[in-house]
Amino acid sequence: MIRKKPSARENSSSSSSSTVGEEETEWEMRPGGMLVQKRTVQTDAPARNLRLRIAYGALRYEICVSSLATFGEVKKVLSGETGLQVDEQRVVYRGKERQNGEYLDACGVKDRSKVVLIQDPSSIERRFIQMRINAKIQNAHRAINTVALHLDQLADQVSAIEKSISNGVKVPEVQITTLIEMLMRQAIKLESITAEGDASAQKHLQGKRVQKCVETLDELKVSNARIKPVVVTTKWETFDHIPSSTTWEIFD
Repeated sequence: MIRKKPSARENSSSSSSSTVGEEETEWEMRPGGMLVQKRTVQTDAPARNLRLRIAYGALRYEICVSSLATFGEVKKVLSGETGLQVDEQRVVYRGKERQNGEYLDACGVKDRSKVVLIQDPSSIERRFIQMRINAKIQNAHRAINTVALHLDQLADQVSAIEKSISNGVKVPEVQITTLIEMLMRQAIKLESITAEGDASAQKHLQGKRVQKCVETLDELKVSNARIKPVVVTTKWETFDHIPSSTTWEIFD
């Protein structure tokens, strides 16, 4: 049998027609929000389960999906196997990266076909940046909690001084001044903490606690100055000296 060799014009026309076919690929939106390839021809063939061989670096996986599934659904299955999120995955089949909305059967995927999984390089950088952000947030929470513990102890001392002054007992002024200085040190520590989100809210809350304690001590200092110190005087009672006379009894 002699076969006719296609001419250059026929090759160019066939390639141009295939290019036009690729450009005219239509897409549709699923109810879940995923953009998928629109099926132009409805097939009555029942869906079959395909076993796909996944190569991810030196690791090998085998998953089972429907023949009518999309590569996006394949990525969801691989997410549970590899721990990579869908947006961190790049799937290559027959040397071409496949989009989430492409159907397996439309791309010629068969049972036990090999699919190559690659982690998106940009996702590695994003994950590293997120790890640094999380570490910074944890350090901020830890530093704020340490300050909060010190403030709990100082607040107890403020309450004790307030109780003493309310009972009319004068407190040494140096005790109040020292306590204010200790509170201001904690305020400086809070200001040096870089915090965002929830940590920023906690930092603001502890700053309000410091301010309230300092204002309370300023008021107590004024009240304490009005209290007159209690002078304790000792009154001695004197007794008249009675000379004692001793009577001796003589025994034979």
